[in-house]
Amino acid sequence: MAKQQQNNKDGSQTRLRLDKWLWAARFYKTRSLAKQAIEGGKVQCDGNRAKPAKEIEVGAEVRLRQGFDERTVVVRALSEQRRGAPEAQLLYDETAESIKLREDLAEQRKSQPKLMTPSKPNKRDRRLIHRFKQIE
Repeated sequence: MAKQQQNNKDGSQTRLRLDKWLWAARFYKTRSLAKQAIEGGKVQCDGNRAKPAKEIEVGAEVRLRQGFDERTVVVRALSEQRRGAPEAQLLYDETAESIKLREDLAEQRKSQPKLMTPSKPNKRDRRLIHRFKQIE
């Protein structure tokens, strides 16, 4: 027996699965990626570790990590459908502390010196390496 969704009198939803909301709010590209992030402990709902099927309501606080960034958002609306980015941004409000912390961490990352990334040696570099090794 399928569980019926709870709707208000005006037809809007009162509860929605967390993974579905994260996908609709465009935090993750697919629902399966949202589910993996939740199961991996990268998403918390109201300060507690959540499961993908956790039903969230308007006003819930969701904390999620994406790469280096950590966001704290408050659910403002629910939607089952994934829409354009401007509409998706209407589904949540990011807290002021979260925005400030993200900007500060981004500034710190930019100020860090870039480490040299090892690249594949070209023909000239290989010759120099072989010449160097033959001297020893």
